[in-house]
Amino acid sequence: MHRRQFLETAGGLLLAPGLSLGRELACDVAVIGGGTGGCAAALAAARNGVRVVLTEETGWIGGQLTSQAVPPDEHAWIESFGSTRTYRDYRERVRDYYRRNYPLTEQARRVRELNPGNSRVSRLTHEPRVSLAVLEEMLAPFVSGGQIVVLLRHKPVAADTAADRIRSVTLRDLETGRDHTISAPYFLDATEQGDLLPLAGVEYVTGAESSKETGEPHAPAEAHPAAIQAFTYCFAMDHVPGEDQRIEKPADYEFWRSYVPDLRPAWPGKLLSWTVSDPITLAPRTHPFDPMYDLNHADGGLWLYRRIADRRNFSPGAYASDICLVNWPQNDYCLGNILDVGEAEAARHRARARQLSLSLLFWMQTEAPRGDRGLGWPGLRLRRDITGTEDGLAMHPYIRESRRIRAEFTVLEQHVGATARGKLTGKLTGELTAAHFEDSVGIGSYRIDLHPSSGGENYIDISSLPFQIPMGALIPRRVENLLAAAKNLGVTHITNGCYRLHPVEWNTGESAGLLAARAIQLKTEPRRIRSQEKLRAEFQEWIQDQGVEIAWPRLTPR
Repeated sequence: MHRRQFLETAGGLLLAPGLSLGRELACDVAVIGGGTGGCAAALAAARNGVRVVLTEETGWIGGQLTSQAVPPDEHAWIESFGSTRTYRDYRERVRDYYRRNYPLTEQARRVRELNPGNSRVSRLTHEPRVSLAVLEEMLAPFVSGGQIVVLLRHKPVAADTAADRIRSVTLRDLETGRDHTISAPYFLDATEQGDLLPLAGVEYVTGAESSKETGEPHAPAEAHPAAIQAFTYCFAMDHVPGEDQRIEKPADYEFWRSYVPDLRPAWPGKLLSWTVSDPITLAPRTHPFDPMYDLNHADGGLWLYRRIADRRNFSPGAYASDICLVNWPQNDYCLGNILDVGEAEAARHRARARQLSLSLLFWMQTEAPRGDRGLGWPGLRLRRDITGTEDGLAMHPYIRESRRIRAEFTVLEQHVGATARGKLTGKLTGELTAAHFEDSVGIGSYRIDLHPSSGGENYIDISSLPFQIPMGALIPRRVENLLAAAKNLGVTHITNGCYRLHPVEWNTGESAGLLAARAIQLKTEPRRIRSQEKLRAEFQEWIQDQGVEIAWPRLTPR
């Protein structure tokens, strides 16, 4: 079926699982993966006249923001600068959605920078379904106009390549088992784990590179491809005092209640405990936890950490309780990874990770120490409606670390790490900046935050500097028509720790979508846009006109 036939036949509809399609599809840009970066990429390409097919493995677009149930992790300046215009538009749409649809108190409604959850980790913690509604709203004009077609529950299973180009990708409808082949001049890999890379034979890296290769101060002496950051099945819960909301005892509960992580440096004790490793010092750190904090005049601790609904923001009685999102050290799974291990092994680790999260909830309901010396809060209620799943866990695990392309340029710790930059440049803290990239296509800021890995390493959490996203990190060394559009860009195991967060993934996807659109407009290759100074400067001016910031203002140290 020809491209025009497909797009007119589909009518730009958001295609539900199992909807009848031709076996051969075509478009200008195929965005494989509908997560945070994938949505941004599709929006960027479509607004520049490009016809897009956006595919998503789960039933929800949005990735980290929705199907993985991870509230935004952002830097301190996000309300004013340090992201793309469309990302800030997304954030304001979230707030507007609450104002239009939720029974906010008048006080909450008047707060310009409304934070529905009033959490400690973010200025915009909110329910995943709100992000889903907002992202669908942002896509809607392009979907209705036939420029974007969304295929939910479709997973890439094969790719056809020739002469350093991808000719087509085969998608499997996970509801029907039927395969569809999609062809396009450009393919953007926005999957959560860089799934298109091995299918298309694109050179990539996993796990930890060696210090011999990268020269990074925090890299291990020897490469460890299987040392990949923990993944997590997040879940939401509220608290109904006086009720018994205990779930059925998980099958693996006895294992997890006694499990002590085998990490270097050592974890302080059992994983199911309020005492964990401090990410920065690695010393034992005990977190308070009290869903009754306001009545007990206590510090709510972890209850407030990733709270996505503060009931005090809403009319009395609208919420029976706050709603807390659990993405904590206690449900990080690092007993194995799910990259390049075979589907049976990956499925085994996903199942064990699900059991860990359910075991954490059961432990909190039954055995967790309380401040009053009692045990457990049986009123903790698993909110299956928040995640849209039967077991109450997120549809997809929260993936911190993907396969990463062997890129034209790779960002190292020496480019962004505060201590490494200080030693390299000899400058004082107040004068330090991250490396300047002439081919910058975006900016971001976050600590280098690496969670315990399947290689047995404990946290690596070190200071970094506000950084740029180089265009060269989006372009593979060899393949001409694939771009990285998520966490699979040219970073290392170390620098992935600050390039993996929501606004950076969005910026990566948006800039990849813009780069593909520009290459189509100019009938040239992304590699040439980067290498020719005139084309690069024109591209940078073009994306800045569309709200992409490519350099940081001078910042006062915080």
